[in-house]
Amino acid sequence: MKVLVLTGPESSGKSWLAEEIQRQFGGVLVGEYVRQYIDEVQRDTVYADIDVIAHEQLAREDAARAVKPALLILDTHLLSNILWSRTLFNDCPAWLEAALVERQYDLHLLLSPDGVEWVGDGQRCQPDLGERQAFFEASRQWLVAHRQPFAVIEGSWSDRNDHVLQRVARLING
Repeated sequence: MKVLVLTGPESSGKSWLAEEIQRQFGGVLVGEYVRQYIDEVQRDTVYADIDVIAHEQLAREDAARAVKPALLILDTHLLSNILWSRTLFNDCPAWLEAALVERQYDLHLLLSPDGVEWVGDGQRCQPDLGERQAFFEASRQWLVAHRQPFAVIEGSWSDRNDHVLQRVARLING
């Protein structure tokens, strides 16, 4: 089983590319639970929600891992929960980072906010490119510090799609 994670700032194409990967290569796709959670509670998240959201994201990831698909595609993982918790609340539940580092991921596709326009959807809150670049950099620094395999994805939507499909093909065939 190969485990692939799409990560990075909002409005950089993670969900769209996750669906493109699944369409091209098959596999099991685990979406970003926080979007469903916000739809259900009909309010902005508060710090107490971080544990609930992270536990459910992990439960969905674990359920997909149990199926042992050839390719597991994660639209996000705990790194996003960690960084958003720090961004929004200047704090983060201590267990999140330990839970993240104990898991194995074969490749992270780190999406840059550069080269594509921000698209508001009612849940996104970082229209400023500088904020999204800071989130990208925090993601990159975490991946480097924890020696996680990653590739930066940037450029136009078409460039991103082409680059991602090539990287995934190498992951699967390599």
